[in-house]
Amino acid sequence: MGKVHVMNHPLITHKINYIRREEVGTKEFREMIGEIAQLMCYEATRDLKMKEVKIKTPIAEMTGKMLAGKKLAIVPILRAGIGMVDGMLSLIPAAKVGHIGLYRDPETLEPIEYYCKLPADCEEREVFVVDPMLATGGSSTAAIRMLKEKGVKNIRFLCIIAAPEGVERMSREHPDVDLYIGALDEKLNEHGYIVPGLGDAGDRIFGTK
Repeated sequence: MGKVHVMNHPLITHKINYIRREEVGTKEFREMIGEIAQLMCYEATRDLKMKEVKIKTPIAEMTGKMLAGKKLAIVPILRAGIGMVDGMLSLIPAAKVGHIGLYRDPETLEPIEYYCKLPADCEEREVFVVDPMLATGGSSTAAIRMLKEKGVKNIRFLCIIAAPEGVERMSREHPDVDLYIGALDEKLNEHGYIVPGLGDAGDRIFGTK
């Protein structure tokens, strides 16, 4: 069963609440999204497998632990997810990056794939799916379903702010996926926006309206 990890780190909480403010401009918002993603990546990689290796320091030989060579991939959901990638790559620069693009059919409201480009060996990698906001869970559950259809088995999902409705749907549809959440907010409003949230993350990252 996938676990739900709500970050309670003071730096993460502080930075999220800072960028909620409507007066925070595009440049500062974008930079801080990257910083939050970096801090969340640090927390979400806490249980990566290690192996013992022989090391020769300038003083002596020793046995230490390093990552066990598990391949990693970061897959942002377009477009807002792109804002989280660089912060994570600063910690795990060897990770490959894929992209998933979805749009919502205006009639059925179902997510439709319009773009999917993944690393060739993605099914062998530990994949971090990233999107700043988990609102209804429609796009996130669809993206993870697409990855599973392509043979990916080890998936984690990172979001900066989540609504309880989205967490419940993700846990129901993908009980094998661990969720890493920066802040768990109160609810969704009638327009599907997270309350209190921070508005449209894509618009605030890229300066569009």
